[in-house]
Amino acid sequence: MDSWVRFSAQSQAKERVFRAAQYACTLLSYALQKNGAGPDFLARIKQLEAHLSLGRKLFRLGNSADALEAAKRAIHLSDIVLRFCITVSHLNRAMYFACDNILWAGKSGLVPHMDQEKWSQRSFRYYLFALIMNLSRDAYEIRLLMERETNAKSQKGSCRNGRSGPGDDRGFQQLALKVKLQLALLAQVLRNNPPLLLDVMKNACDIFIPLDKLGLYRSSSGFVGLCGLTSSVLSILTILHPWLKLKP
Repeated sequence: MDSWVRFSAQSQAKERVFRAAQYACTLLSYALQKNGAGPDFLARIKQLEAHLSLGRKLFRLGNSADALEAAKRAIHLSDIVLRFCITVSHLNRAMYFACDNILWAGKSGLVPHMDQEKWSQRSFRYYLFALIMNLSRDAYEIRLLMERETNAKSQKGSCRNGRSGPGDDRGFQQLALKVKLQLALLAQVLRNNPPLLLDVMKNACDIFIPLDKLGLYRSSSGFVGLCGLTSSVLSILTILHPWLKLKP
């Protein structure tokens, strides 16, 4: 199992490059179609996109084992919220990869009579739930960091708390000021934690892909291509610079 996980980790970088190229083709196809490109040229771009997608699926063969190993590690985390979000995310990723492997067998002709649409929908459902867990984990990490930053600031400037008494009710202005302070605190927390910022951006971009494929939130192929390309580039950055990967 360990040797396969190491081999799988080496192929992840290639899969990310193929993914970036695939969604770049999606974005390019949308832009060319909007600008009135010829149908033959568009067909070639879409064929290249299909080949890249099939190549990606080949690189992901066996990734379920890697996801299951990650779930086994995550189940020992001390924080119960992180334990739940990360473990469930990895388990859903394992199921997503398993469905994707079956889909690869169908598209490559090994299982010619497979219902590819059914397996595609299944894989995207698992993918969507994994992303929801990832975003929930990000939100939890952000909340913890914001609370820590708020506590640190309140300890430094506790003398200012006496200015506003219970009778000092300014209604909407007070609410607007509170929202502005929370947004400034959020920006500060994300700026000071690049791995968390990249993970939020990557998951936020990725979630539009299964939402579109499952018909839950329809968007243009150009937007899907842009989201996929952006998240792929961010993933490649975390591979090139491991310190940018959110841990655990």
